[in-house]
Amino acid sequence: MFDKDLKMSMRSTASVLRRSALAGATLMAFLAPVLTGVGANAADEFTAAQKAEIGTIIKSYLLENPEILRDALTELELKERAAAADARASIVADPSSPLYTSNTGAVVGNPEGKISLIEFFDYNCSYCKRALGDIAQLMKNNPDLKVVLKDLPILSPGSIEAAKVAAAFRNQFSGDKFWAFHQKLLSSRTSVGQAQALAVAKELGADMDRLEKDMAAPAVIEGIKETDRIAKELDINGTPSFILGQDVVVGAVGETELQTKIANVRKCGKALC
Repeated sequence: MFDKDLKMSMRSTASVLRRSALAGATLMAFLAPVLTGVGANAADEFTAAQKAEIGTIIKSYLLENPEILRDALTELELKERAAAADARASIVADPSSPLYTSNTGAVVGNPEGKISLIEFFDYNCSYCKRALGDIAQLMKNNPDLKVVLKDLPILSPGSIEAAKVAAAFRNQFSGDKFWAFHQKLLSSRTSVGQAQALAVAKELGADMDRLEKDMAAPAVIEGIKETDRIAKELDINGTPSFILGQDVVVGAVGETELQTKIANVRKCGKALC
């Protein structure tokens, strides 16, 4: 399980590093014309000697005050995060968004529930395994709770295989039966892949010929890709992640915190009143 947690952490860290690299590249792209004296707008206003002198002054100043570069990168990172947060808020607030209209998720709990909790998970995610009991207890304590399970297989090839089996199983069973499949597979203490998922499906009475045929259907692959696209639009790169009210909750935060947010949604329509 440590390896799986490490992979999740590495994916999250890699995302941060990519943003930092982009920030650095953006800053240097902005400074390059000035440092080299070939800025398009200034080209006709300064002589070659003046351009060289300006570049030397700026370079010298930055070398003497390198914290300016750090501050610029920090500011750019903050702006990127704010833009991502705004984009995320726009998606979460839009009831016509694929986040809500896509049929790639499994619905458990009360399908007509007034409060919706969406979980992005991976069958090989130990934190998702930890959150499984929280979800079960939340459904028990909140009869008006609709839970949508969105399989985001990001940790291993086995996760993708398990996601295909789960999607095919969902074609045969929904509600409590799928919840039984989900609980049993996610509770596995070993790495989960196609063999483990097929074994659980068979144990629960699936038509195995139909299931294996459905696993190969283009709709199953497209469904997994669609969930991945939605997650990327929401800047979700780790599991579990939850959508509740108009809030995005990242990580296995525990039943208490999620229950508080559910109570707030019931009270004021938002996770934070």
